Amino acid sequence: MQKKQAETDQLITEIIKGIEDIKGQDIEILDLRDIENTVCDYFIICNGTSNTQVNAIVGSIQKSVSKSLKEKPWHIEGSENAEWILMDYVHVVVHVFQKHIREFYDIEGLWGDAKSVKIENTH
Repeated sequence: MQKKQAETDQLITEIIKGIEDIKGQDIEILDLRDIENTVCDYFIICNGTSNTQVNAIVGSIQKSVSKSLKEKPWHIEGSENAEWILMDYVHVVVHVFQKHIREFYDIEGLWGDAKSVKIENTH
């Protein structure tokens, strides 16, 4: 079990790096492990200022994860309009929003029972 957690922690680190490289904003990690019947262990949520930036963040995450861990997302959806792109890495699901879409859907509010960690932008 510890090996899986170490791999998941590495994955989260690379995802955050990919987001920060393109100046993604308001990065938040939701830890869903203590909640029953969840589809994954973690959500990572962030937003960009335009569909161009949202697409760039997704590309940066893929590049960072692929280069360091040789992993590809199991599934990606939402790329067509790039208002909300979901990247599924099985144990970690990444949500990259445009700000107004993120506020509308309020995933953090829907998963209010999850432990939440906000990442301070290092840029």
